Amino acid sequence: MNQRISFLTAIFFGLNICSASAQLGRPEEKLKAKPNVLIILADDLGFSDIGAFGSEIHTPVLDQLAKEGMILNQFYNAGRCCPSRASLLTGLYPHQAGVGDMVQNKGTEAYQGYLSKHSATIAELLKPQGYQTIVSGKWHVGLVPSAFALNRGFDKSFTLQNNGSSYFNSKPLYNDGRTVTFQLNGQEIQRQDTSLYLTQAITNFAIKSLDEIKDQPNPFFLYVAYNAPHWPIQALPEDIAKYKGRYLSGWDELRKQRYQKLRASGLIRKEWRLSPRFENVKAWKSLSAEEKDNWDTRMAIYAAMIDRMDAGIGEILNKLKEIKRDKNTLVIFLSDNGGSADEVKNWNYVSQKNGTPGSVNSIDSYEAPWGNASNTPFRMFKKNTHEGGISSPFIAWYPGLIPSGALNEQPAHLIDILPGILELTGAKYPDSFKGNSLTALPGHSLLRVLKGKKEALHSRLFWEHEGSRAVREQDWKLVAELNGTWELYNLKSDRTETNDLARKYPGKVKELEKKYLEWAAKVGVQDWNKIK
Repeated sequence: MNQRISFLTAIFFGLNICSASAQLGRPEEKLKAKPNVLIILADDLGFSDIGAFGSEIHTPVLDQLAKEGMILNQFYNAGRCCPSRASLLTGLYPHQAGVGDMVQNKGTEAYQGYLSKHSATIAELLKPQGYQTIVSGKWHVGLVPSAFALNRGFDKSFTLQNNGSSYFNSKPLYNDGRTVTFQLNGQEIQRQDTSLYLTQAITNFAIKSLDEIKDQPNPFFLYVAYNAPHWPIQALPEDIAKYKGRYLSGWDELRKQRYQKLRASGLIRKEWRLSPRFENVKAWKSLSAEEKDNWDTRMAIYAAMIDRMDAGIGEILNKLKEIKRDKNTLVIFLSDNGGSADEVKNWNYVSQKNGTPGSVNSIDSYEAPWGNASNTPFRMFKKNTHEGGISSPFIAWYPGLIPSGALNEQPAHLIDILPGILELTGAKYPDSFKGNSLTALPGHSLLRVLKGKKEALHSRLFWEHEGSRAVREQDWKLVAELNGTWELYNLKSDRTETNDLARKYPGKVKELEKKYLEWAAKVGVQDWNKIK
């Protein structure tokens, strides 16, 4: 553990980037003084899946980042991989960025399935400021050339173009003609070496790229998008062994344990009740011994994937220290959506492999029972706009700028990251880019929040994904699933959404519905029942 996090304790002292940069005059020195930016994105990681957010999973690197940095406990994503990545990269709501759903073109600009020409990525906006730009990991914001990382501002890129892959090769996950595609600097490659685990490959490319720029004065933007712990749940045997048997107490007990840790840490308020077990999940005590063992294995594999990701993050941060870029780098960690209820064993378009669990010969997911635990204390899952689907564990770290050990409860969203990075780096958001007008940014700079300010960023926030929809205005949230009726919650007293107030306050429902519909029309939301 000490080896994985030693870089953190060694670099906390004596940093004052503002005074240092003011003394610099030469262009090279000014470039060196500019802050570097590292964004680390996990895939399908639930709100309570890392130690700093109540988990039993061994994540010492992320836990130390949280201890020395800031936690945002009301940070929101867009509910699913493609929309969240598009929003993160462009600072726009997903529909504004052209990715209202996934990467299939559904006939309108909001649902074209690839990044809009009226958007610009963080990388494209930082390059004119002298930034070197690197992406390693899952891309998934378009399968057309105009949306490739190489064409959206990244100098160096190792990308998984699709939603998922085997963690040991690039053989198909699906039997409906879809392929798994990797690109290296824009050229398609195959990963057939089963000895190199995907999480490690993503880590290695990030480290190699940092090594290649270590002697240059230019600042960098590095976007590390791990595919972990997205299905198929596959992990290294030695990592799985660390967790096998750990989950025999079951999901009901795990949810209680994580809930109590979250309350004790102050990350959730004591008045927020633990949401009920998801309705389609059985009580753990009702399972047979064989069933319990099989479910324990699934969660052990999932935990092992997170454990290995944390180790990779430690390797990258150690590299920053080695190349002397550690003292001037903003690090952000978050997840693209909540834990998943996907049941790939029941999907006939997914190739069925039933070999040793966790190995290259197995394709499986951890399903709703463990997804429900991952999203403790919230309801629902990835793809939903209830809190379990859209709440990210969020950590930001930058000694001398971000207060150490801080907790900020201000609601914030992916759309606030790009404006914050622009403010931090001195870059501007232009009216047009590459001959196209740019959509105005709906978010606000996150930098004020990261500095410890308590001011509210938003009067309201919005979500829509495949008919699941929501609006949050201050403490009120209106939310509905596809074809479902509106539910109303007061998040100040009930962020776990256990007490629906829609019947009690019909006027508030109508008021918020009107604002949601106005936003939906503005960004191009379509009736999901009609566009499929």
